[in-house]
Amino acid sequence: MAASRSEDILGQKWDRCVADTLIKIGGGLTLGVVFSAIVFKRRPWPLVFGLGFGAGMGYANCQHEFNEPFLVKAEKVIVKPKAGAVPEAPTEAQ
Repeated sequence: MAASRSEDILGQKWDRCVADTLIKIGGGLTLGVVFSAIVFKRRPWPLVFGLGFGAGMGYANCQHEFNEPFLVKAEKVIVKPKAGAVPEAPTEAQ
């Protein structure tokens, strides 16, 4: 497996972020159009509300993805004792 460069990882995160935000904005705008046409007698505020809601959800997802700590999978961690170290015997609690 080739090591990924940090620029590539950051670029992939930005690509996912932009795509997710555009999908969320489109979904919010679609729901705004539906509610505006059916429920609210063609008022413009459901469109703006849906657009803002989608943008806010996309922003929150991006913020979470960029602030995510580096997670190490526990099954990939191998613990090796130091050379010449004697393992300690478990102590009994009384």
